[in-house]
Amino acid sequence: MPVNKYNGNSTHIPSRVERLLRESQLREQRKASRASHSNEVIDNHRGNSTHIPSRVERLLRESQLREQRKASRASHSNEVIDNHRGAVSENGPRFREGDNSEVAFVEQDLEQAAAARALVEGCGRQDGIRRPFRQRLLVVANRLPVSAVRRGQDSWSLEISAGGLVNALLGVKDFEARWIGWAGVNVPDEIGRKALTKALAEKRCIPVFLDEEIVHQYYNGYCNNILWPLFHYLGLPQEDRLATTRSFQSQFEAYKRANQMFADVVNTHYEDGDVVWCHDYHLMYLPECLKKYNTKMKVGWFLHTPFPSSEILRTLPSRSELLRSVLAADLVGFHTYDYARHFVSACTRILGLEGTPEGVEDQGKLTRVAAFPIGIDSERFKRALELPLVQEHIKDLKERFSGRKVMLGVDRLDMIKGIPQKILAFEKFLEENPNWCDKVVLLQIAVPTRTDVPEYQKLTSQVHEIVGRINGRFGTLTAVPIHHLDRSLDFHALCALYAVTDVALVTSLRDGMNLVSYEFVACQDVKKGVLILSEFAGAAQSLGAGAILVNPWNITEVAASIGQALDMPAEEREKRHRLSFDHVTKHTAQDWAEIFVSELNDTIFEAQLRTSKVPPELPQDDAMERYLLCSNRLLILGFNATLTEPVDTPGSRGDQIKEMQLKLHPKLKEPLTALCNDPNTTVVVLSGSSTSVLDENFGEYDMWLAAENGMFLRHTSGNWMTTMPEHLNLEWVDSVEQVFAYFTDRTPRSHFEARDTLLVWNYKYADIEFGRLQARDMLQHLWTGPISNASVDVVQGSRSVEVRAVGVTKGAAIDRILGEIVHSKSMTTPIDYVLCIGHFLGKDEDVYTFFEPELPSGATSITRSKPMDGARLPAERSALKLPASRSGAKSSQSKTQRSLPAPDRKTCNSNSSGSLRRPSPEKISWSVLDLKGENYFSCAVGRTRSSARYLLGSSDDVVSFLDRLANASSSCTLFSDLHV
Repeated sequence: MPVNKYNGNSTHIPSRVERLLRESQLREQRKASRASHSNEVIDNHRGNSTHIPSRVERLLRESQLREQRKASRASHSNEVIDNHRGAVSENGPRFREGDNSEVAFVEQDLEQAAAARALVEGCGRQDGIRRPFRQRLLVVANRLPVSAVRRGQDSWSLEISAGGLVNALLGVKDFEARWIGWAGVNVPDEIGRKALTKALAEKRCIPVFLDEEIVHQYYNGYCNNILWPLFHYLGLPQEDRLATTRSFQSQFEAYKRANQMFADVVNTHYEDGDVVWCHDYHLMYLPECLKKYNTKMKVGWFLHTPFPSSEILRTLPSRSELLRSVLAADLVGFHTYDYARHFVSACTRILGLEGTPEGVEDQGKLTRVAAFPIGIDSERFKRALELPLVQEHIKDLKERFSGRKVMLGVDRLDMIKGIPQKILAFEKFLEENPNWCDKVVLLQIAVPTRTDVPEYQKLTSQVHEIVGRINGRFGTLTAVPIHHLDRSLDFHALCALYAVTDVALVTSLRDGMNLVSYEFVACQDVKKGVLILSEFAGAAQSLGAGAILVNPWNITEVAASIGQALDMPAEEREKRHRLSFDHVTKHTAQDWAEIFVSELNDTIFEAQLRTSKVPPELPQDDAMERYLLCSNRLLILGFNATLTEPVDTPGSRGDQIKEMQLKLHPKLKEPLTALCNDPNTTVVVLSGSSTSVLDENFGEYDMWLAAENGMFLRHTSGNWMTTMPEHLNLEWVDSVEQVFAYFTDRTPRSHFEARDTLLVWNYKYADIEFGRLQARDMLQHLWTGPISNASVDVVQGSRSVEVRAVGVTKGAAIDRILGEIVHSKSMTTPIDYVLCIGHFLGKDEDVYTFFEPELPSGATSITRSKPMDGARLPAERSALKLPASRSGAKSSQSKTQRSLPAPDRKTCNSNSSGSLRRPSPEKISWSVLDLKGENYFSCAVGRTRSSARYLLGSSDDVVSFLDRLANASSSCTLFSDLHV
């Protein structure tokens, strides 16, 4: 039905039946989508082989559904007419006081949205029973989308605030949105708070009440005085006295308190299944506060400003706390890829975490980091141009500037907007092109902001001085080249100004996005003007193809670009405009919000899939109970990051000296002594460390030590012996050591360790990017040189490269180690309990699978090792019959091997003497292991991607568990002795 666009009273409101039918169709589409998702989740316990779609496949499906919903909503556009068409600008206060047209529009839109929500919710009621199906979206921002004015003790008036975030979320129809934030006023009394809360509830807003002191320290202090300048590359304020330092500390404490106050309000109103979307640098501490309350809460965080490089951010004293707090979110969003890249880089360089293409990984938890460029509602701008009021404005402006090209700048009067640079470039253009002096005019709209701050007052004076000088130099009695306004324009006047502009100048020195460029493009479908855009604005990433990109600091370049834009042929203007216009109209603010929430939900889905593959936490009570019920127990313990004191701390990447000098955790002495003294328990420390390191740390205990991944073995009361397979070739060691030494010299803060059967190069404390490049270089050099024909394995850790003899793994050595232990202890009863705990490389995790009871039947003959002091073993002692392992120990001995050279450092410990080994012993027919599934506990420490059955978080957790195990063991032994 044709609609009169200018008569708001003739608006056709769809009937209830029409709305219900339309909503029913959308529900069926969403239901079909959810059904397809439900069939994609694998049930591990049932062994389903259902294909799980990739993230891209899921997001493509969501994109198709969004397009369907957008087409459905488009059918509404001719049914509901808005008297005050227009758009809300992201760039802040551009509306005159007393001009309520835009406010009325937003209020009407909110009311219509609320009515639509009520209508849709009514669809879910049948026989008085409500059946909600829409997900709730809790939008948490520093300020609510309304401003409150107190009219009495219990009376408040509310005015809708215009802003890009308000505009973006008004169009999100698939979620029930609620706003949480500060109302902008101090309300100390309870009566006023209750009245304001009630009034805001009608706008679906929830207030956070902040007192004046908190606002001063948190908002004016830490947010505006520290974070905002730093994020825009202006640096931290200079600390010229100790009191300033103390004020910074108190401001950060106030910042954390304010964020906790926001979290308390969110927690009060949170319901299971809600999505919590936190916005901007004011609330960087909020995700961690929310996750402490509920780890299953869906939390997203989005930054609307630039994110600085790690070199800038590292100057912030509270850098680590803020980064870790943001990483508590499930999804972290930025306007551009550059900002996202800077965030990931800061996490790797400052926190020492692992950056991946998906985001940042910390102890197995992946925080997704991605770019989500915001947009505008371009349709509102296009509709606004059709209004009679705007058409009248356009006509007046054309007459006013007839015969002259119009250039336009719309900015907040702020240091980052580059207004002086813009005006100086225009002056240089007029100098070099005097024929343009009476043919072009620059209209600069500078919206005042923070007028009480001295730096902003100085900027205002500077701009006025430059404008006055240029107008005096190039102006006439009847015309001046620059029209400068220190105030905002109402929305309709601004749209008209956009429409008559020939060249728009955006010269931001640093800007998160800058939507003025988007608004200009949206209003230029007729005139097709040229956009000159700073490469330091986030919009340059999106509109760079159609705009002329400039460096605002290069005045000469900007002046030349002005000339290029003014003289640009119509055909080129058309092509440039079409590229920008297509982007602005396609990537709208509503799409931005929907895509972010959709990706957040998908991130949660992926996290659940990953979590299903993460081993559960070690059931300590069950492990202890089984331990006490068994009579012949074996404890296999790793050393580094298992029995050592933690080196990394939350605030730093650790101490390199401490990490290079491995020391036993100081709290482990008593537990280890108790466990080693238990006659029914055998303790083995299985490590990649050298024999000297294990001697130094464990020499006083009654236990077995297996060094260099089990290649050397001794009881602490005996001498070292080798368990190496016969004919193991170690001729490659010297040449690889030379390569490692070369790269160590050229990679600051890297180091390497040379052991008898392996070499390790570690670059954990080197520059992350440089270390990776050096590691890549090293590997290429190794494979084409020293190890090209050698029988070696190269094991890459997260920040290390290890070269070892082929087949040398902890799992491959464990059977030979067991053979020696069983013989030495003269065991006559099989081992019926095994506890294996370690922080092992992936290649060494075959030690976990070695003991799994669910293995193929069969036995492997194990060759006993010769003591390294040359003492011969009786020939009649036999290797024991052990279960075959999936670790490859058997196959590793059957690989092509070369004869050993004369006994030297390449083949054994430097303290060894005499023959290395003797002929293989005989075999006997009984098995050392009688291990049931419930009596085997394999546990990875701090590695969520592991083949172990269980998980412990850190070496502190290992210490705590072993202490409990030792106490239980001592109590049981004492009880048995008393009964004897």
